Amino acid sequence: MPHLVPRQPVPALAVPTVDGPAFDLAAATPERFSLVVFYRGLHCPICKTYVSELDRLVKEFADRGVATIAISGDTEERARRTRDDWGLGSVPIGYGLPLDKAREWGLYVSTSRGMTSIGIEEPARFSEPGVFLVRPDGTLYWASVQTMPFARPHFREMLGAIDFVVAKDYPARGEA
Repeated sequence: MPHLVPRQPVPALAVPTVDGPAFDLAAATPERFSLVVFYRGLHCPICKTYVSELDRLVKEFADRGVATIAISGDTEERARRTRDDWGLGSVPIGYGLPLDKAREWGLYVSTSRGMTSIGIEEPARFSEPGVFLVRPDGTLYWASVQTMPFARPHFREMLGAIDFVVAKDYPARGEA
């Protein structure tokens, strides 16, 4: 599994989105960062809570110059169900992330255990969560990768951290 390094370029990333143009990280032009949130998929009830929190905070991220996207390996149909069933209306929903691309980003991959607690079948294989802040020049600023859906970074705390980073011109750390 690759190890992404702060201040170094991240892998290419382009996926279709449910309600808009395809997302291509290389073509993104945020003022400060792109916030790339990889989630497990429609089958994950914890992802529903997590991505819903992001959806509520999209404007606050945008006010700070941060573009947001939530991406899974789900099919278009499952991604549309995610948007509709979860009541999402602000965060772009990317889908169709190939497992080899997930691994390039350092994401862990899990095998299906069948039906989830909410009665939705897991895909045969799917990536586990990861959250990345990428600078407009395509270099990694910050990353958090999980092996399970639990204990993810809180978006409200990230907003405060971004305020600090911008105010203090704080450099990406972990580059050595």
